[in-house]
Amino acid sequence: MIVEIQKLRARHGRKAAGFTLIEILLVIVIILMLAAALVAYMIPQQKAAERNTTRLMLQQVGSALDTYRLNLGHYPNEQEGGLDALLKKPTFENERLGEKWQGPYLKPGTQLDDPWGNKLRYELAERTTDADKTGALPYKLFSVGPDGQPDTDDDVKLATDTNDANATGNSPK
Repeated sequence: MIVEIQKLRARHGRKAAGFTLIEILLVIVIILMLAAALVAYMIPQQKAAERNTTRLMLQQVGSALDTYRLNLGHYPNEQEGGLDALLKKPTFENERLGEKWQGPYLKPGTQLDDPWGNKLRYELAERTTDADKTGALPYKLFSVGPDGQPDTDDDVKLATDTNDANATGNSPK
């Protein structure tokens, strides 16, 4: 029996050690399929995280705007630099207003950009009696979203009403 095994080995040569090309390609295909599944799972998670980050940033800036108003009696306007007045002291014509500024109202180095690289938008609204009745904010604070265009469905706005799904940036798609 041993002699027969030796004859078979002599006839067919010694079996080569290692992996064949087919085995290596099969492992590569499996790894690529797993990577594709992971990427397909992670992209929606990243988009949701960007929207949540923007929503939290808007809430932080909204709180800073309210603190500014409590100190100075009004929200920052264009002459004061808009949102920049939360980070650095504006030049006031009235010295008394300058003394009331207690900023910076945001942490130094805070970037007022959304995750998509767009500046946060801040617009003072005209005060009307309708706005007072509805409890609407006297300003609009929002991000233009990933498309960079204002007034589209992907905009993320500062929530003024907890029932307003679009204001929280969770608009249905």
